[in-house]
Amino acid sequence: MTCHAPQGLPLLAAMLLASQAAAQQPLQSAGTGIIDPAAAEVLALEEEANRRLTVQVHIDGNGPYDFMIDTGSQATAVTREIHEGLRLRPAGTAMLVGMASRRAVDLVEVTRLDIGSHTITDLAAPVLDRENIGADGIVGLDSLQDLRVMIDFRDRTIALEDVRGKNARNRGFEIVVRAREQLGQLLITDALVEGIRATVIIDTGAQTSLANNALRERIRTKRAAEVTTTDVNGVDLIGQMSLMRSVTIEGLSLTNIPLTFADAPAFDALGLSETPALSLGMQHLALFDRVAIDFANRRVLFDVPRDVARAIRENRSKGYLRSF
Repeated sequence: MTCHAPQGLPLLAAMLLASQAAAQQPLQSAGTGIIDPAAAEVLALEEEANRRLTVQVHIDGNGPYDFMIDTGSQATAVTREIHEGLRLRPAGTAMLVGMASRRAVDLVEVTRLDIGSHTITDLAAPVLDRENIGADGIVGLDSLQDLRVMIDFRDRTIALEDVRGKNARNRGFEIVVRAREQLGQLLITDALVEGIRATVIIDTGAQTSLANNALRERIRTKRAAEVTTTDVNGVDLIGQMSLMRSVTIEGLSLTNIPLTFADAPAFDALGLSETPALSLGMQHLALFDRVAIDFANRRVLFDVPRDVARAIRENRSKGYLRSF
C-alpha cells in the first residue's frame, strides 16, 4: 500500500517517560484472530528500554531502523542520527508540542518510508534526539490514518491492515468503542474515572498514563505521590500520582489504577485543558491481551483474558460491570 501523508498537521507529540512506572501484571488469554492474512501484514515487535514496542522501517531504501508506533504523535519523526547519516534535506521548522513543553524543531524531507509492505511518501518529519524517544524514530498518525493497527501483547506482534472501504471484522474483541477524531487522534468520549465522565486518548508512545487537572478536580483526589516525567523535547514534567479505584470503558472496569495528574500543553493543543481527560499509556494498555486502533473506521478495540471475557458477557446480561 502506498499513501501520501497529509501536510500541515499540528506537531503534537505526547510521548513521555516515567521515573516511577507501575508494575504490569501478565494476563492469560486464548484470543481469536480478526486479521485477514491476505489483507494484513504481521510484524514482529521489539521492546526497548522503556517497555514501548518498536517495528523495523526503511527510509528511502536505507535501514532497517527501529521505530516506535506512537498514536499520541501527529507526525512521523526521525532522530538526529538518521538525519545526519542519510543527509536528509531540510524542510523548514515547526512548533512541537510535547506533554511538558513547546519547542521549535527542524523538519526534514522523507521521500519514502516503508513499514513492511506499507509505504508512506512525502513526509516532513521533525528531527528529535534519540535519548528523548528511546528509538530511531516515531511512526506517527500522519502515517497511520488509513490503517487498523493491532498490537498483540501476548504474541508480541503488530498487524497493519488497510481497511478503507471495508467492513472490518471485530470478532475476538470484547470491547469495541466508537471514537471521534480530533487532529488525527481517536478520542474515546464516554469513559468513566471513579464515576466521572472523561475523554481518553490511546497513546502507544507513552509509558505512563497521564490525566489532566480538570479530571483531578472533579475526582477531588488528595493522596498523591510526586512523579517526574520527560517528554520528547527532553523537558521534565512534575505530576501527582494517585490510585484510582476504577477506570471504566464500555462495561469493563480496571481497578486500583495508578494515574498521574498534571497540566500538560498536549491536552491544551487538543482542546481538552478544561475537560476531564486522560492519555492511556503502555503501563495500562499492556493489561489487555490485544488493542486495535482502527483509524479508518474510528474504532478502538480491546481484547481481554478468556475468563474476563466470559464474565463480561454474563454480567452484561445482568446489567453489571466486570472488573479486573
